[in-house]
Amino acid sequence: MAYQAGRQVALVLGATGGIGGHVAAGLISRGWKVRALNRRAGDAARREPRFEWIQGDAMSAADVARGAEGVSLIVHAVNPPGYKDWEKLVLPMLDNTIAAARATGARILLPGTVYNFGPDAFPELDENSPQNPVTRKGKIRVELERKLELAAGEGVPVLIVRAGDFFGPRAANSWFSQGLVKPGKPVRSVTIPNRRGVGHQWAYLPDVAETMLRLIDRQDELPTFARFHMNGFWDSDGSQMADAIERVVGQKVKRKAFPWWLLRLASPFVPLFRELMEMRYLWKQPVRMRNHRLVTFLGEEPSTSIDEAVRATLLDLGSLESGGRKLAPVPVLMPRRNPMP
Repeated sequence: MAYQAGRQVALVLGATGGIGGHVAAGLISRGWKVRALNRRAGDAARREPRFEWIQGDAMSAADVARGAEGVSLIVHAVNPPGYKDWEKLVLPMLDNTIAAARATGARILLPGTVYNFGPDAFPELDENSPQNPVTRKGKIRVELERKLELAAGEGVPVLIVRAGDFFGPRAANSWFSQGLVKPGKPVRSVTIPNRRGVGHQWAYLPDVAETMLRLIDRQDELPTFARFHMNGFWDSDGSQMADAIERVVGQKVKRKAFPWWLLRLASPFVPLFRELMEMRYLWKQPVRMRNHRLVTFLGEEPSTSIDEAVRATLLDLGSLESGGRKLAPVPVLMPRRNPMP
């Protein structure tokens, strides 16, 4: 593949995942060259030939440094497979990214999460809210951002964009696809994780990626350490996402309470369930990020209508019928195993 001279180059770690894949595709559409590190580069290249795939592992400092040669942006959207040894892998991977960015002068882009915050900062969060998490995973996320802020103090440009629970095409492992509906089956019921009347914040993946891309478009105007929150789709009472699903499928669906009791029983044996149980507190009370800083900088937050976003998500999951037949899913590069962020 030939690339035009002077073309900006980005290294994407996690390009087969949800947010990494959307950002990488958006960079291509903006004229960037995208380099993607993957442990199965040959397989990934056959599925997504627009990227330059490099065989390697984000846990290898040498592999990341090699992939980052000549880049001006590193998208750090990689997670360990499943939740196995998550606490042992996440920070070393980020250290490798920081080292590569320090060597090349590249900006680091990190998708942030709400896990950084504890009840002392609820119910409304902004970019300066105190980060006192109550979970093990939240503490690791705080340490990630602390390392990035320290690196920014040494001249490494950093951009963090924080959003709610992801849904949309490529969000294969998400609360929407693993909790609310059953992928591959027509929607007959919706499972509700939140307490009755408790609001929840969602983020449509294409909107998150577009927000990141618009910020990158104007990165020369950003401070060395920049952090923004997105509003996304705010389900004010916990029922509006289910309402949107009903409108899209065109019929009433049964609403069921999420079986938290089952997760509690199985969590000693299933690491994923243990991690999900840790996050239950985010469904028991309203937690909302405000996007004032983002709107002040960009003028607006990219926002797809909720019905359109839900329709695209259900199509991708193979869960939407038309004329009595299930529609084919949207063709996208799917992750092999990409846990919820």
